[in-house]
Amino acid sequence: MKESHPGLSEARDLRAGTVPWRAEDWRQRPADPLPRRRVDVAILGAGIMGAILAERLSARTAQVALFDRRPPGCGSTAASTAEIMWAMDVPMIHLARTHGEAEAARRWKRVFAAVRGLADRLDGQGIEGDRADRPTLYLAGSLLDERALSEEAVMHRRHGLPSRFHDGAAVAERFGISARAAILSEGGFEVDPVRLTHALLDRAASRGATISYPVDIAALEPDGEGVLLATADGRTVHARNVILATGYERPRLFLPPAFGLMSTFVIATPPVTAPLWRENAMIWEASDPYLYVRTNREGRIIAGGEDVGQSDEKARDAMIEARAGTIAAKLERLLGQGPIVIDRQWAATFGTSPDGLPAIGRSSLMPHVWLAAGYGGNGIAFAALAAELLEGELFGSSDPDAICFDPYRFG
Repeated sequence: MKESHPGLSEARDLRAGTVPWRAEDWRQRPADPLPRRRVDVAILGAGIMGAILAERLSARTAQVALFDRRPPGCGSTAASTAEIMWAMDVPMIHLARTHGEAEAARRWKRVFAAVRGLADRLDGQGIEGDRADRPTLYLAGSLLDERALSEEAVMHRRHGLPSRFHDGAAVAERFGISARAAILSEGGFEVDPVRLTHALLDRAASRGATISYPVDIAALEPDGEGVLLATADGRTVHARNVILATGYERPRLFLPPAFGLMSTFVIATPPVTAPLWRENAMIWEASDPYLYVRTNREGRIIAGGEDVGQSDEKARDAMIEARAGTIAAKLERLLGQGPIVIDRQWAATFGTSPDGLPAIGRSSLMPHVWLAAGYGGNGIAFAALAAELLEGELFGSSDPDAICFDPYRFG
């Protein structure tokens, strides 16, 4: 008996407001028709997660097909601040309390390796995306005070992660911001998220991958040694494997309820505002909620935070103006200067998890279906991780670290 799961993923208004990414980079390649033959891998979602997966998997097989309700990169990806960091929202010393230090370090090191692997892959293949290496400055706050931050830095270094503790005076002198203790880390970078998504999809398409939109995959059914995908308008596609990369439009029934949704808020200054601090460091706080800040190549300052634990679109959007003002005020205090002029402001839905780590792995609900949900605050870093782990699973070289990110680890 075939098992059907109608209403495969939620339909959400994922963002509101105006973002700073260049509109000329949003030109879309023509949509491909639905594949007539069975494909090796069907990826549901053509945002940054789907694009990173498609680029990597298309190097192993030309039979990759992506499907999305929207034009590629126009959902949550267009709202991403695209700070690609290996440091995670749940500090290592906190994760060590529940997993032990060795297991906490194992997870952090695996994410670090994925971030550096993505940087090397983008550079080695000449994939355009405005990638720029940046130091990361993690400031003391309500989550980790100066003493705890020093302990966190020691644990990083004990496990080979490139971090150093600096007291407030050293931070102020080197970076030209208010004096607060911080961990300075290397290995992070920034990108233009939409431009990178399109470049990755172009590379996958050059190898034979297809990108079909707007297409709403409404149901999946087991189909022998594969899966039958049914669209909302009654068409079908056959695939040997399906990867659910639907982002923050959660796949009903497949993604465990431990992975939830929140809302975040972001502002961007006019171009040529930056630099207002040194070294173009990506800055964030060990606080909840935390402020996160970076610059881009246009000289904009992009700052976000003031997260709220709900995902109702109307309530979220009504908060944009007030939250934008709060973010600007916090940024003025951090920099010791102002006023900060807001040129763009927006809100977006994003995903969370209890341990700050993603849901990557085989679905327990249906054979040949896989989850790639970058929930936890580091979406692009987790997309790189998902591409590595699922490549191994699909092509016969399972990664021993896959168990750390199993979607069902919370029982």
